[in-house]
This record gives sequence, C-alpha cells and structure tokens, in this order.
Amino acid sequence: MAIFKDEASLIQGIHGIVEIMPEENEIYVLNKERLWADDVIDDLVYTAVFSRSEEVKQLTYRVVREIGKQVGVYPASIQSLYDHIGQGKVSGFTVPAFNLRGPAYDEARAAIRAQRALNAGPVIFELAKSEMGYTDQSPAEYATCVLAAAIKEQQGEKGYGPIFIQGDHFQVNASKYHEDREAEIEVIRRLIDQAIQAGFYNIDIDTSTLVDLSRNSVRDQQEENYTVSAELIQYIRSKSPGGVTISVGGEIGEVGSQNSTPEELRAYMKGLQQALESNGESEEGNGPSKISVQTGTTHGGVPAPDGSITEVNVDFDTLKTLSEIARKEYGMAGAVQHGASTLPDDLFHKFPEMGTAEIHLATGFQNLIMDHKRFPKKLREQMYQYLKEYHSPERKAGWTDQQFFYKLRKKAHAPFKRELWDLPEDTKSVIMDDLQGKFEFLFKQLGIAGKQSIAASALTESEPEVESG
Repeated sequence: MAIFKDEASLIQGIHGIVEIMPEENEIYVLNKERLWADDVIDDLVYTAVFSRSEEVKQLTYRVVREIGKQVGVYPASIQSLYDHIGQGKVSGFTVPAFNLRGPAYDEARAAIRAQRALNAGPVIFELAKSEMGYTDQSPAEYATCVLAAAIKEQQGEKGYGPIFIQGDHFQVNASKYHEDREAEIEVIRRLIDQAIQAGFYNIDIDTSTLVDLSRNSVRDQQEENYTVSAELIQYIRSKSPGGVTISVGGEIGEVGSQNSTPEELRAYMKGLQQALESNGESEEGNGPSKISVQTGTTHGGVPAPDGSITEVNVDFDTLKTLSEIARKEYGMAGAVQHGASTLPDDLFHKFPEMGTAEIHLATGFQNLIMDHKRFPKKLREQMYQYLKEYHSPERKAGWTDQQFFYKLRKKAHAPFKRELWDLPEDTKSVIMDDLQGKFEFLFKQLGIAGKQSIAASALTESEPEVESG
C-alpha cells in the first residue's frame, strides 16, 4: 500500500478519483467506480495510520470522512434506536460493540462483510480509553479505519449508512481523581473533545471507579459516581454537534468487582437525575441511554496456569432484572454486558433473552488472531520477548508464562503495529475469513441476523457539518 509522504503527493495520488481543492476547502468524489476498483481507499487508510506527518494524517482523516458523506457512509448516534427499545417498540436482540485492537481496517471489513452476508442489524465499533494507548490508535485514526472499511466494502452498492462509533470506558482514574479532581476530569473532557471531533457519537462514561463501598448507604456509595457522571454528561451535551443527540452510557459497577444490584442502579439514577436537574440538564433524553453493570465477568477472562480460560458464572438473573428496571423505570435500552468475548459460545444466545441492550466484545477477537494456526510463529515469539523485556514488573506472583503472556499481550499491539497490519496477504485473508465467521456466529446468537431494517429507526439524525481530525 502507498503512504503519501506529504499533502502534495496525497492530492496527486488520488487525482482523478477524488479532488482536493485547498483554496476552496472542498473535497469532491469524481469517479466512484475507480474509488472501489483502485487501491485509493487502502492507500488513504495506510497514510492515516502510518504517515509520519501530522498534517498529512489530519488531511487524510478529512478526505475519508468527506468521501464517506458523498457515498452514504457517515458516523451516527444510536440514541434513537435505544429510545425505541426503552419505549418497548423493538426488542429481541442485543447490539454487539466490537473493540478492534489489531489491523482495525481489516477487522472492520470482516465485520461489515458478516453484517451484509446476514442482512444483520446494528453494530457498534468502539475503542476504550486504555486501548488508545496500548494499541496506538487515536479516536480520529480509529474512526477513519472504520469509515474506510464501510466505504471499501460498499463496492458501488447502496451506501452503508450510519456507522456507530463509540468511546468505550472513558474512565476516571480514582487515584488521580483524589489527588487532583479537576485535573483528572479535565483529562476526560479533552478526550471527549477528540472523540466527538472524530465522529464518536456514542460515549460510555465510566466513573464507577469512584464508587466507595466503605460508605454506609448505597446512595452515599454511588455519590461520587453519579455526581461526576452528571458533570461529564453535561459537558458532552454542550459539545454535541448540531442535530446529533450523542448516546451516553453510565456505569454503576466496575467490571471484575462484586455484582451490581437494583439498589445501586436506582441510587445511581436518582442521584444522576437530581444532579442533571440542578445543572440545568433535566430535559428528557439528556440522561444515559443504557447502563453498564457487573454480572461476574472480567475483562479478557481469567487464564488458568496452562493459559486456558477459566469458566465464569454469569449472573443472568441480575442482568435480566437490571435491564428491566433500566427500561421500565428510566426509559433506557437496558443493561450493558462487558467482558464477554471469552465466554463459552453456548451462552451468547442468552443475552437477548435477558433483554441485554448491548454487549462489549474485544479479547476474543484478539485471541482468534494471535492464536490462529496461520499467525506467524516468529512474530508471536518476538511479541512475547518484548513483553518479557518491558512488562515483567506487571507480572503477578505465581503466574505461569502462559498466564503472563495471555494477560499482557494486548500491550504488544503498539510496538508491533506495522507487523500486524502487514501480515502476508495469504495469511491475513485466512485469519480475516475466520474472524468474519466468528462475527456471523455472534450476529446469529445475539438476534440481529436478518434485522437490518431495525437500524432504520436510528436514521432520524443526519451527519452534522463538522470537520474530522
């Protein structure tokens, strides 16, 4: 793939297919047939990801965004659909949210091919605050990869339509918060700015790290959680582009800790609603559209000494109860399940049965790629050697090598980013075909196969006139 070294070479490299007019600040798609027949989208993606020039990156982000708008691919909020779920107008499915850690462009293409093959309903592509660091992906880069994937897979057909891009776990660091409250909240505000500018019109605020279980009442335990959550929701509303209601998620229990309860959900929502009202944000629709809860899972799963994943007991009763409370009492879409991608395959059909609004999936895809029989053995060994050299202090007492590599290998993505993107084509195609198969399986289990039309309820808001970057 070509990587344009400067703005002039970028303009020249796509000339005749896409015209960039710097003086008029306009971008036009001139030849849609060549847009898909040639490698222009691939070249733009590689430039967006690997260019050494920030100016070239920013221009590439904007070019991909503008191409998308002109061929019917654009970032959107899932708020309208979640409103419909909360109102009981649609049901029977769980929306999957995918965290793509490796070659995001290829992974997103596999997901979109699976979606097309099954005429499936809505899919969210998300990136967590922590993943931005250890995978070396900025919000603008990630959004560009996902939008470009939808453009590439369009292949001259009807436009893909809305792309739901989400900020996952925009999480407040509890220790930094207690050292300097304003500074830590400002970190999240700046992240929100970057995300919205890039087209993340779905943002999950995670202030559950501030829950203090040492306090006597449940309301007091949740106080810092709902107070800071309200501040950040208000900030998101103040920064939302015209015509877009950003879908915001809240969280009442940190994944990996004790299971959430109805009392916690009600305490959080009551306090949040009062805080929003006191902040002048009491209008309907200004609160969260969903709520993340803890049901017994752990991010990435728990590895046994041999590296296999220990089976966990998901509290589906809690998930069902909290989803019902969220819908019936607060008009939300329901509860959100985190840390689920390493669960046994025979459990996924239960999430829509429990009324789960959304399920977040990440590590399972990472495992499929890095454990694949076609994944280069030498590259895996190099990644593990890197972990030994640079991340050994994070190794817990008693861990075997298999446990250490399993838990920490996500942190090898950034230093080996180019190698992961540049896997031999015959290797990559086989891995991505298997990944597509995994996506198709999940779509069927989660109840969105054959339900592409339900996404139409999320088309009530058009893509705003804002520049990417």
